Amino acid sequence: MRESSGNPNAQNGWDVNAQKGTPSKGLLQVIQPTFNAYHVAGTAGSLTDPVANITAAANYAADRYGSIDNVNSAY
Repeated sequence: MRESSGNPNAQNGWDVNAQKGTPSKGLLQVIQPTFNAYHVAGTAGSLTDPVANITAAANYAADRYGSIDNVNSAY
């Protein structure tokens, strides 16, 4: 809810990623390169698909922080 207000089509148009031309999108506000790197085969190829967005974001968090539970900035 904090990242996208539950809107799977939410797009951040103001942060540093957006300023560089790669806005964060979807429920967990993932940028396209991160989505591409952590996309789970068998899920939709669309960044704004809820399941694909969440699984890519969870894979990124696990790789970067050890677990999605260790990501404190969104809380």
